[in-house]
Amino acid sequence: GEEHYNCISALHKSMRGSDENASLYWLARMLEGGEDPLYVARRLVRFASEDIGLADPLALTQAVAAYQGCHFIGMPECEVILAQCVVYFARAPKSIEVYRAYNNVKECLRMHKGPLPPVPLHLRNAPTRLMKNLGYGKGYKYNPMYKEPVEQDYLPEELKGTDFFKERET
Repeated sequence: GEEHYNCISALHKSMRGSDENASLYWLARMLEGGEDPLYVARRLVRFASEDIGLADPLALTQAVAAYQGCHFIGMPECEVILAQCVVYFARAPKSIEVYRAYNNVKECLRMHKGPLPPVPLHLRNAPTRLMKNLGYGKGYKYNPMYKEPVEQDYLPEELKGTDFFKERET
């Protein structure tokens, strides 16, 4: 019932708050109460990107490994896998940079009036002669061929200069 959601919320917020003791408590309370370990593992996968993100990019690998470990061996053996992951997450640095930036992109798409801007010609694939003649791919700079990153626009003209990583007013 409601306690299912209350406990997962408490686990999530304890890890977010870097409280490893409370995190273990809520995990154990869920598992000892019969919660599906794969449900917890799925939530940890989400937490890895939503709350830890680029502050520790290996967190996502930890979460997926925990999910796979739980899938392979099940309860009760997988409880220590989940415990390790929960403590790792509680101790990990946190960053919501990617989470916020992606939400900013979604907001930009939803708020756009009219048809979405076309893909710039230089970014389009040109698998046919006609497409090549129409200018698809013309002027594209293939970065691996250069020693340094190249100057090149990757957003549509209408969005030139947009930085989705900057804070937006709420």
